[in-house]
Amino acid sequence: MSSGIEVSGSQRRPGIWSYFSFSGPRRRVSVSLPRNSDPNRGVDDDDDPHAKAARHSRNRSSYSDAFMNEHKGGAVMNQGQRLRYLKTGGVIAFILLVLYFIAPSDRIPRPGAVSTAPGGNAATGEAKAECTKSYHKDKPLYQYALMIDAGSTGSRIHVYKFNNCGPSPELEKEDFKMTPKKEGGSGLSAYADDAEAAARSLDVLMEVALKSVPKEYQSCTPVAVKATAGLRKLGEQKSNDILAAVRRHLENDFPFPVVSEEKKGVEVMPGEMEGVYAWITVNYLLGKIGGPDKNPTAAVLDLGGGSTQIIFEPTFPDTPRGGLPTKLAEGDHKYELSFGNRNFDLYQHSYLGYGLMEARNNLHSTILANLHDTHKDNREYLKQPIVNPCIPPGMSREIEVHMPKGHALGDSLTVNMTGPSTSAPTQCRGLAEKTLHKDDECAIAPCAFRGVHQPPFAQTFATEAVYLLSYFYDRTQELGMPESFTLRELQDLADKVCSGEKGWDVFSAVPQALDELKGRPEWCLDLNFQFELLRSGYGMPIDREVKIAKKIKGNELGWCLGASLPLLEANSGWQCKIKQVQ
Repeated sequence: MSSGIEVSGSQRRPGIWSYFSFSGPRRRVSVSLPRNSDPNRGVDDDDDPHAKAARHSRNRSSYSDAFMNEHKGGAVMNQGQRLRYLKTGGVIAFILLVLYFIAPSDRIPRPGAVSTAPGGNAATGEAKAECTKSYHKDKPLYQYALMIDAGSTGSRIHVYKFNNCGPSPELEKEDFKMTPKKEGGSGLSAYADDAEAAARSLDVLMEVALKSVPKEYQSCTPVAVKATAGLRKLGEQKSNDILAAVRRHLENDFPFPVVSEEKKGVEVMPGEMEGVYAWITVNYLLGKIGGPDKNPTAAVLDLGGGSTQIIFEPTFPDTPRGGLPTKLAEGDHKYELSFGNRNFDLYQHSYLGYGLMEARNNLHSTILANLHDTHKDNREYLKQPIVNPCIPPGMSREIEVHMPKGHALGDSLTVNMTGPSTSAPTQCRGLAEKTLHKDDECAIAPCAFRGVHQPPFAQTFATEAVYLLSYFYDRTQELGMPESFTLRELQDLADKVCSGEKGWDVFSAVPQALDELKGRPEWCLDLNFQFELLRSGYGMPIDREVKIAKKIKGNELGWCLGASLPLLEANSGWQCKIKQVQ
């Protein structure tokens, strides 16, 4: 089967986009005739051919009175009635003739027209078109797909509804639900020693699917589960046990067909695909791929709990200039994508162990490792509060810290960490930068961090849009940051948060912000890590503008939409279930 997404060279991946091209004509729209809005009109007036607007009724009454005063006698009155009937019949015939020529032949909207249906906007063309027939003979008018994102901190379900009114599927609706938060996380990895409990943890999500997908569509609505960073860290045996339990539970206890093992329906998703799918989702919803827009694409940076991804389309000069090559170097970081009749050479990398939750532990373990290097075998300091510059003054927290494998302090230990007497955001950023290991050996220069090659961001992606997703959004939007801001403004925000309660008056106008800050000493660390990841890690200039987003056009961002689209096509690894007779 030919593929719409193709990978060539050493990094060619199996094609997944064989099913359709995203380009296609604009959907057709319809004209709806406005209804009479006279408040005096009766509810049954539509059925009365003599019922007109109020002013017409009054005119007819006056005319009838004058006629009756001038002509006495039943014969004349009958003649007047006949004349009135003839006139009324003529008006009705004229109206029907007009309706015949201007009304659509069916409910499928006519090309170029604009809907004025309730909720629409005739001036802007925002009204949704309506159709009753699928564009493709082999596809139903509506299709649903279920995608479960089994992340490190919790699992989430996305219930997508598409229509096939045009040559390519159009996302019409999305329902979204996350497993309830709990201490230690609510993701599959939280049930490392109980695979069956891990599978049952998805029940609350599947209930949403049962309610969102009409019963007549459920047996032909595929479901896939993609686990990410959290499950990767459990090890192969435990993660395989959990995935097998999840597959059994979904196949046996729910009406939805599960995508086959061959098509990776329930899997630990490779990190690079997480970034690629997120990039497709964002740029598809922005209209930058799969349509007429040929403008530069947007970069996508995703910060999860266990890992972080970066993916963008770098541009290079036609001839070597300023040390820049003319194309993206070969390697695992290169992903060649063919999409919507365009080819993209994408840079991508997924950093396992640098999601926000892992970043916290990295920093805490760095503090303890530094103290151990200073005190050696004297561990009395572990019994005292340990000063942490990433905690605001006056705050403290009992923290379980997991140390690197084989460390002298053991695998893990719980300590009390407290903020300094005065805020120290600069020291916090220094620790955050240290966790990035910028000095690791760089095999293919230049490198971002951990010895991973990356084209210089400032030179190869200088002006295009940068979208920050997931925890980037959560940690900034909740404190009142706008949709667009610079890295310098992010640094200023971190400084205010790290200053402690005396500097938090600025957040008093932001709903729930003060409660969040008072309840979570980690805010200072989180913001400083994000800043250092963007500036020191990825090499963004401090005045570079970035955008945070959770949704585009009402649709949740992330990799799930990009991974769900292939499920709409034949040969994507599932078949409709046989409906059970009740």
